[in-house]
Amino acid sequence: MHEAKTHLSRVIERVERGEEIIIDRAGTPVARIVPLVRRVDRTGIGSLAGQVDLSGDWDSPETDAEIADDFGIKV
Repeated sequence: MHEAKTHLSRVIERVERGEEIIIDRAGTPVARIVPLVRRVDRTGIGSLAGQVDLSGDWDSPETDAEIADDFGIKV
């Protein structure tokens, strides 16, 4: 426990590299530090501004039917 407190930044660096760390108190395991697995790295709202062009017919019945057909859905 003392070593983990004294060298917390080193412990975190090891965990960031994928290592799992067990912390014990007087020889008895009390905690486990594991890397955080992020599901998705998301960008901020509006991050695609100016990069996406939605033409006038992007939500037309014909376009919807084409998309449904691509996924094997009958409309």
